[in-house]
Amino acid sequence: MSTIATSGLAFEQVGLVFDNGTHALAGIDITVGAGEFVSLVGPSGCGKSTLLRLAAGFEQPTQGAVRLGGGTLGYVFQDPTLLAWRSVLRNVELPAELAGVDKRTRRAAARAAIELVGLGGFENHKPAQLSGGMRMRASIARALTGAPELFLFDEPFGALDEITRQRLNEEVSALHRRSGFTGVFVTHSIAEAVFLSTRVVVLTGRPGRVAADIAVPLDFPRTPQLRYSPEFGRIAATVSAALHEAEQPREIGHAA
Repeated sequence: MSTIATSGLAFEQVGLVFDNGTHALAGIDITVGAGEFVSLVGPSGCGKSTLLRLAAGFEQPTQGAVRLGGGTLGYVFQDPTLLAWRSVLRNVELPAELAGVDKRTRRAAARAAIELVGLGGFENHKPAQLSGGMRMRASIARALTGAPELFLFDEPFGALDEITRQRLNEEVSALHRRSGFTGVFVTHSIAEAVFLSTRVVVLTGRPGRVAADIAVPLDFPRTPQLRYSPEFGRIAATVSAALHEAEQPREIGHAA
């Protein structure tokens, strides 16, 4: 399951106008180096999730280019998207099953991923028998079976309670250290973004542009107590100020 990331990600002057005329993104320049963990924050509708879809190839830009360094890709959606009639084990092994991987190999990979996210002992449970946090762990495990070198997270913990959310933040951070993947994480939570990331990118309102790119020079591993440190508070305040500025209305023709 261990892998060292070889893939980075770059958005080069990326713009996107949807068929209905909605101008979603404009002039996006973001480079995510191999092994970095970058969070995207910004007002609702600013194009954060759209950037992930562009990176995954689900959408194509109307301007600029999206460049991947190569390697496998994992994607965790806002909803766990588990099949209700399949057990945790059979949900986690589904991508490999669809790819034609033999049963023994895919089952071993699924069991390893399930252990890695702390769901050992729940392999035979159905999604309805799990808590929201456990369902999201299963979703992450499913993505891990592909040993992703680029891992995209589309606000996966937004619907969870704060205690569960913080615990999963710690687990994702530990997975990142252990596996070395390149991570891009969409969130509305400033504290979550700072805790997880090496950098936080703040986007403006639609059309989304880069308002700020803020380094998070905090050592790893990051413990729960870090959230109460002065340095964490200082960085969170910097992100908050940039986000507040990014949410301000902009005059037409003077978009920042």
